Amino acid sequence: MTRKTVRIAMNGVTGRMGHRQHLVRSILAIRRQGGLDLGDGTELWPEPVLVGRRALALDALARQHGLEHRSTDLDAVLADPAVEIYFDAQVTPAREESLRQAIAAGKHVYTEKPTATSLAGALELARLAQEKGIRHGVVQDKIFLPGLLKLKRLLDGGFFGRILSVRGEFGYWVFEGDWQSAQRPSWNYRAEDGGGIVADMFPHWEYVLHELFGPVRSVQALATTHIPQRWDETGKPYAATADDAAYGIFELEGGVIAQINSSWAVRVCRDELVEFQVDGTEGSAVAGLRGCRVQHRSATPKPVWNPDLAATEAFRDQWQEVPDNAEFDNGFKAQWELFLRHVYADAPYRWDLLAGARGVQLAELGSKSSAEGRRIDVPEIAL
Repeated sequence: MTRKTVRIAMNGVTGRMGHRQHLVRSILAIRRQGGLDLGDGTELWPEPVLVGRRALALDALARQHGLEHRSTDLDAVLADPAVEIYFDAQVTPAREESLRQAIAAGKHVYTEKPTATSLAGALELARLAQEKGIRHGVVQDKIFLPGLLKLKRLLDGGFFGRILSVRGEFGYWVFEGDWQSAQRPSWNYRAEDGGGIVADMFPHWEYVLHELFGPVRSVQALATTHIPQRWDETGKPYAATADDAAYGIFELEGGVIAQINSSWAVRVCRDELVEFQVDGTEGSAVAGLRGCRVQHRSATPKPVWNPDLAATEAFRDQWQEVPDNAEFDNGFKAQWELFLRHVYADAPYRWDLLAGARGVQLAELGSKSSAEGRRIDVPEIAL
C-alpha cells in the first residue's frame, strides 16, 4: 500500500461546525482509521492545514489535536503548491471571496453552504471552477443521515406508490442570550452579517427535495423575525434583523407538494430536531436524523373524527420502525470520502458548485416570495 499525503487547507474550523463535524469527525476520523483506501493500492492520508483569523485559537486547536500546520495568511497557504484542496466553513459573507481566491490558485475546492450571498455570485463561482478545470464540491450532509438513507431505501424500493406530499418540521428554541447563552452565534440573527434562517436552511431543503423527490419548481414562503432582540456572546443586547423562522410551500416537478417549517423560535415536541413525513398512495413514512417509521396501506387504521370522545388509539404505536440493515458512518465524513475519491480516483460526484447554486437560488427566491407575498417559479439554472 502506497501512502499519498494530501494537504487540505481548512478555513473556518475554529467555528462549531467546522471544528466538530469537518475536522474532528471527518478528516481526523479518516486519519484514525488509517487513511482512505482508494482501492488501487493507494492510501490517502489527509494532512489538515488550519486557516483562520485568530492565531491563538488556531494554536490551541493544533495543540488539542496534535496538528503541525496552521496559518492566518490565506494568501500564503494558497500559494503553497503542497496544498491541493481548499475547504471553507467560514461565515457566509466571507466565503465567496475566499473560494474565488482558491479557484484562481488552482486548488480543488470543497465548501459549506451557502456558497455565496447571491445566485449571481454562486453561479460565477461554478463558472470559474469549470473554466479552471478543478474539482469542486458542496457539503450536502443531510442526505447522508441514517434517517434519510432509510427513506431513500424506501423510495428506491417503491414503498410509497405515487408520492403525494412531503411535510417537514425543523428547529428548536435558541435562547436569546440574556439569562441563558444562545446555542448559535449572534451573526446568525443579523441580516447585515449574512444571517437568517432562509439563507441557512433553504439550501438544505433544496438538495433534500431535489435528491429524494424531484427539483423544486415553485416556492411560496413567509419569513419572519419572532424574537426581535437578542444578546451576543459578550452579553450585549442587539437588534435581531434577520429572519428566525420561515414557513415554505414548494411545488416539485411531477406534482409533489412539500411544506417545510423552519424555526429557531419553536419548542420541540417531536422525536428528532428535524422530521420529514412522506405520504404516498401505498404507504407513508416519517424520517428524522437517525430513525424512520412507516405505515403501509395494508396496515393503515381507519380513524374517525369525533371531538366529543377522548382518543382511544395510540397513533404512534401503529407505525413500524425501519431497521438499520447497515452501518451508518458520520454523514459529513461519508461525503468527505466521496469528494476525496472524486479528486484522486476520478469517482463520480454530482454535488458540485452548480448544485450549491441551486440552494442559493431557492433561498433568494424564498426571501423574494416572502417580501412580495406571492408564489414564485424556480427556473432551472445552468452555466
